[in-house]
Amino acid sequence: MATNDNIVFIGKMLYNYQIMVGIKVITQNRRGLFDYEITEKFEAGLSLTGPEVKSIRAGHINLKDSYAVVKDGEIWLLNTYISPYRFAPGEGYDPERSRKLLLHKKEIKGLIGKLEMKGLSLIPLKVYLKHGLVKVELGLGRGRKKYDKRELIKRRETEREIQKEIKQRTR
Repeated sequence: MATNDNIVFIGKMLYNYQIMVGIKVITQNRRGLFDYEITEKFEAGLSLTGPEVKSIRAGHINLKDSYAVVKDGEIWLLNTYISPYRFAPGEGYDPERSRKLLLHKKEIKGLIGKLEMKGLSLIPLKVYLKHGLVKVELGLGRGRKKYDKRELIKRRETEREIQKEIKQRTR
């Protein structure tokens, strides 16, 4: 069995790995990947109410400007906007409330140690469903400077141009 990113070759058949494992990506934080240099990734559960889960399944979640912090030995997700579910009673619902992230104690202790290092942040990169449960992919990373962002854009553009030239020459 050979793997190439998300594609799996089993014998002569080709499968999408995410479909096999039962993963459905709801949203991604592309800006977080651009603004931060991610060194490690973690998977965490998310403590939600019933209407919030239904709203996430419908794709009504926004990770823009969201981040995770440590409070009293627990990790919390802040500034994540989950739209109110249409069919749920809307009294007293706060779409941007703090939500607890579910991790093992060893993982939390390791993250706390790494977050105490200068300049590291915990950013949500992706929200997805895994076997019916809402999961968040967190990235531990350092913020990029303006010149690093420019360099990244130039590198992407040159790679895109090279791929375009290769594609044209093979025709």
